[in-house]
Amino acid sequence: MPDPILCLEGLSKEYPTKSGSLTVLEPTSLTVGVSELVSIVGPSGCGKSTLLHIVGGLTTPTSGRVLLDGHEVTGPGAERGMVFQAYTLFPWLTVRQNVQFGPKQRGAKKAEREQLADHFLDAVGLHGFRDHFPKQLSGGMRQRVAIARALANSPRILLMDEPFGALDAQTRTVMQELLLTIRSKERTTTLFITHDIDEAVFLSDRIFVMTARPGRLKAEICVPFGSDRSPDLRTSPEFFQIRAEVYDLLHSEGQAVVDAEIAAGSSASG
Repeated sequence: MPDPILCLEGLSKEYPTKSGSLTVLEPTSLTVGVSELVSIVGPSGCGKSTLLHIVGGLTTPTSGRVLLDGHEVTGPGAERGMVFQAYTLFPWLTVRQNVQFGPKQRGAKKAEREQLADHFLDAVGLHGFRDHFPKQLSGGMRQRVAIARALANSPRILLMDEPFGALDAQTRTVMQELLLTIRSKERTTTLFITHDIDEAVFLSDRIFVMTARPGRLKAEICVPFGSDRSPDLRTSPEFFQIRAEVYDLLHSEGQAVVDAEIAAGSSASG
């Protein structure tokens, strides 16, 4: 594994309730190496998005800490670019202005901002749409803008929370291939949350599988495909072997979620 850029040390999260506290995330430790793409998969409600929000400085952990380049994370910062499932663009700004927003906030001069915006809009194939507003774009195009905006800040790590989850299957595939292309060019380190097993196997260098809530790490799977991945990889025996391994690990956890929901419903109706 490459030298670690991100270290999670014993992260946990509890939320207060009327009856005590709800543990969402049990103590979790992992590392992400320079230029790696590491995915976290798990059943709904297992705490994977909570973990990412802690790394992003949007949520405070109950215990443990996050280290980025050896420095403890205590809040949001431009060194962590975030891309969510929802399209978090400023509707009153053009595509180009959205991408320039971060550099402008940190005091970059106009020429630098324009150069950065043009570079990353070229990277995501949207240079011709730089003067459009978000409402004039499709969902996939908006998400490309969101990725370009995150990258324009030159983040040390890109944090992606199911970024393609709202897209149709064909657009999702295109976006996955685009992300691989950007990774190859920009050497971006990425922590990626997804519930899609095929997506995790196609994109990742390593996959962490989480248990049902309260979430904890169940397994780590290395994906030995290297950085040059063509669409044909999805039909290879090696791909299906790793996919089956992840599926088997997740299957029992998904069943645990269903059983808990049935038990809770029966208790409430009783």
